[in-house]
Amino acid sequence: MSHQEFYDDLEIRDPEVREKEQMAALSEQVAWAKAKAPYFSEILKDVDAADITSLEALATLPVTRKSDLIERQAKETPFGGLNAEAVADITWIHQSPGYIYEPGGNVSDYWRVARSFWAAGMRPGQIVHNTFSYHLTPAGMIMEAGARAIGCPVFPGGTGNTEQQIAAMMHLKPQAYAGTPSFLKILLDKAAEKGIEPSYKSASVGGEALLPPVRQAIIDHGVTVLQGYATAELGSIAYESKAMEGMIIEENALVEIVRPGSGEVLPDGEVGEVVVTIINKTYPLTRFATGDLSAILPGQSPCGRKNKRIKGWMGRADQTTKIKGMFVHPEQVNQTTARHPEILKGRLVVDNVDGKDIMTLNCEVEGSPEGLAEAVASTMQAVCKLNGSVEFVAPGSLANDGKVIDDVRSYE
Repeated sequence: MSHQEFYDDLEIRDPEVREKEQMAALSEQVAWAKAKAPYFSEILKDVDAADITSLEALATLPVTRKSDLIERQAKETPFGGLNAEAVADITWIHQSPGYIYEPGGNVSDYWRVARSFWAAGMRPGQIVHNTFSYHLTPAGMIMEAGARAIGCPVFPGGTGNTEQQIAAMMHLKPQAYAGTPSFLKILLDKAAEKGIEPSYKSASVGGEALLPPVRQAIIDHGVTVLQGYATAELGSIAYESKAMEGMIIEENALVEIVRPGSGEVLPDGEVGEVVVTIINKTYPLTRFATGDLSAILPGQSPCGRKNKRIKGWMGRADQTTKIKGMFVHPEQVNQTTARHPEILKGRLVVDNVDGKDIMTLNCEVEGSPEGLAEAVASTMQAVCKLNGSVEFVAPGSLANDGKVIDDVRSYE
């Protein structure tokens, strides 16, 4: 297999060499974070960075969660003291659902997405049609930075505007797509209805699970589609290769699978919460709990890349879910229902119908108050940044199981 298959030599390092180099970088980062970031100075005050030179030592450090970010950022804006570089030296400030703010640094491929794009088949000079949002969230910038690092011009399509996006596809003939798989399927289906031959040869998708029927529908349109796994806080974590056997962990990411709600590392193969440490001097997140479920996949990928693999996204460790590329938290559902005192209880049901994610807020309400459904739908859109339907049910009819979000999508 030629070297051209790989983005760089890091992907084919001997595993022992990789671990040695990563552990050296980890120890340096712990020292840097303690010295420069007030949050890490506090939680790592009793840690000697010189001792953090193994995965076993890493597992002794405290876990940081999204709830910690929200709490700290409320006290110390904009990043809660987790940034190790001055705010004046940070290029972008992005917002994620739950009012969490993340920095973007002024370095090439800050979020390290180029590697996953390369694995998906993107090459220098190919036009990338980027349909991730450039508004508030970092998704659009994350993908653009990766494409530009490879040498790909980017059409910043953003979200929605299907007809204009199809026109751009027809006129520009982009060879690659970046965005959610559900929107890619919409574009391909609409283009087919208009008799337009898709120009995409490859697609790197994320922001939501790539369900098997959606993957097959995209392939049937003649497009090779692979998944990347990234978050706003961490950037790229793992990605599929053309071997399509699990997701290969990014070279600057250290991934642990822990028992949900704890920091206890689980044996390879067991399903648990994905906890990630990223080597990043701007925002040195150490043992950050994603809330996602996965498992370490034993062995190496047949594609020739030698880093560890995870099985892929296997659901959420909490009730937080991702819909059309946006996280929706139980707190947002509660915030929506709290604004309407007529609602006695609410539950958000998430499903996937014909390759499209849909969400329905079931509300226990006495009778059917006029105009309430429209008002609740408007509140839900404002709070969750997503459109959904509202259905009224009789008081006492929702299950008493503590669920605020019920994700009934099937990933089989």
